[in-house]
Amino acid sequence: MESIAAISPSKHFHLTQSNTPTNPFLKSIKTQVPTQFITKSTTPFRRFIIKSSLKAQTNPSPKPPLVVVGSANADIYVEIDRLPLEGETISAHTGQTLAGGKGANQAVCSAKLDYPTFFVGQVGEDAHGKLIIGALEDGGVGVDYLSVVCDAPTGHAVVMLQPDGQNSIIIVGGANMSCWPERLGDGGLEVVRNAGIVLLQREIPDSVNIQVAKEANRSGVPVILDAGGADGPVPSELLNFVDILSPNETELARLTGLPTENFEQISQAVVKCHELGVNKVLVKLGAKGSALFIKGEEPIKQPIISASKVLDTTGAGDTFTAAFAIALVEGKSQKDCMKFAAAAASLCVQVKGAIPSMPDRKSVLDLLQSV
Repeated sequence: MESIAAISPSKHFHLTQSNTPTNPFLKSIKTQVPTQFITKSTTPFRRFIIKSSLKAQTNPSPKPPLVVVGSANADIYVEIDRLPLEGETISAHTGQTLAGGKGANQAVCSAKLDYPTFFVGQVGEDAHGKLIIGALEDGGVGVDYLSVVCDAPTGHAVVMLQPDGQNSIIIVGGANMSCWPERLGDGGLEVVRNAGIVLLQREIPDSVNIQVAKEANRSGVPVILDAGGADGPVPSELLNFVDILSPNETELARLTGLPTENFEQISQAVVKCHELGVNKVLVKLGAKGSALFIKGEEPIKQPIISASKVLDTTGAGDTFTAAFAIALVEGKSQKDCMKFAAAAASLCVQVKGAIPSMPDRKSVLDLLQSV
């Protein structure tokens, strides 16, 4: 992973107070690559900007980076035998806090798969924020555009993990959902313009996603929107600039109002997505694999690559999405993209935790050679 090591930021970071409200993408030191974000904001909150080393702010790789604009959470894991009933209190076997969030998960997965990656997002000025920054840096992710906001806590999630590896999750938005400026600025989205591909999720405000997706679209950069996060419908203004929408079965049902109990029903729900303006829909089907639906073509089905053990499915969807995106931007066929992503997800579910479970490229390639 020499190329990733070349762009990995220093594992030591410093916080500098900014008295003037700024865009969360603003860097605190001057650099040539990538250009800093500048915008005007009237939002009355204090903000700290991470000082990254010059090593972190350059991308010597000829590959255009994968850019994730999204959420970062502290995942509070509790292992339980079953979900509690209404009004019931049960005991957990263990509990621990690990870095996570759909955006951070996808960013670390991309970097661990040996692809240059930048993460754009916000954390709070608290212990959870430091946990996430450390995890991103340790994973090889460029954090030049990660802001530490002082008026909101770091987002966090309670992950209730059951013995079969399935999980139920409750999310608290925190800094992911607040303290963003109203406008990101016309001259600032340099890292998005220069990306090879952009990944979005719905654990940050739709207004931020819309601005990023528009900028990517103007620059000819493909956008994948993970449908996980907000419960409400995806704004049509956002869908207009999305190249691939990626829901799981539950999210697809919620977005379309249609059942998704079998493949025929899933196909009908995808048709509704096509009618909403999205030509490509990548559906994650859990134990049933995945399917890529392209308007006017036969769907591409990918079964799961069986795991020797399933310890935790948390982060498997994020791993799949990030791995698919990397294979796509590297020019692999759509079928090979699906297979590469399936192998990565198979390795992910064999390790507890989201970010700790993200596989490296060699492990994925070795698995593909064995199936």
